[in-house]
Amino acid sequence: MNIGILQCDQVDPRLIAVHGTYSGMYIKLLHQEEPNLTFTVYDVRYGLLPSHVDAADAYVITGSRYGVNDDLAWISTLEEFVRCLHAARKKIIGICFGHQLIAKALGGKVIKSHQGWGIGMSVNKITQHKPWMSPSLGMLKLIVSHQDQVVLLPDGAEVLAASDFCPFYMLQIRDNLLSVQGHPEFSKRYSQALIELRKNNLSKELADKGLKSLRLHCDDKVFAKWVINFLSV
Repeated sequence: MNIGILQCDQVDPRLIAVHGTYSGMYIKLLHQEEPNLTFTVYDVRYGLLPSHVDAADAYVITGSRYGVNDDLAWISTLEEFVRCLHAARKKIIGICFGHQLIAKALGGKVIKSHQGWGIGMSVNKITQHKPWMSPSLGMLKLIVSHQDQVVLLPDGAEVLAASDFCPFYMLQIRDNLLSVQGHPEFSKRYSQALIELRKNNLSKELADKGLKSLRLHCDDKVFAKWVINFLSV
């Protein structure tokens, strides 16, 4: 299976040497579960999109420092491509920005949340179990780094995981779209580096709380397994 990575940003140059690139993070995450996957990376910020919806077997839309409501041509173009992929019933995995962009492209709404920044490890209750969610979890713990949130669901969206902080944390739309607000590709070390890099934009209390939360177990490997299962059904 070939996965098209629709890359919407890049790691801060100050962190690449230690933590690698965003596309590299996704490749490492998914190769742990399925080493035979191949990947094609499209940096959509520069107008690089697949020439056809069938250029890859499935797609991953990455996170980004940008917001889905930013008035940028590449974001509008990517939304239209998502609608084309959905019409063709191609499978898409949306991560953070990708999660929000899928929702917005299909009629949902995304805003800068009054809850403020979500950083560190998030803890979310599984609200609905699907057959591909094996091994089963009662709670899903993934690293987060976001201010925007989905606040209105697109038609057909099912909520699979939620918290008081983020009620629409993980979504499935029909049988081909899976999205999550968290970052399963982020390591704890990378999350720590991001928080420390952004300390001037965060309150000390929030930064300390985010760093402390990284002591919790992360379900990144389970989520990677879920992704492979989802893409295989």
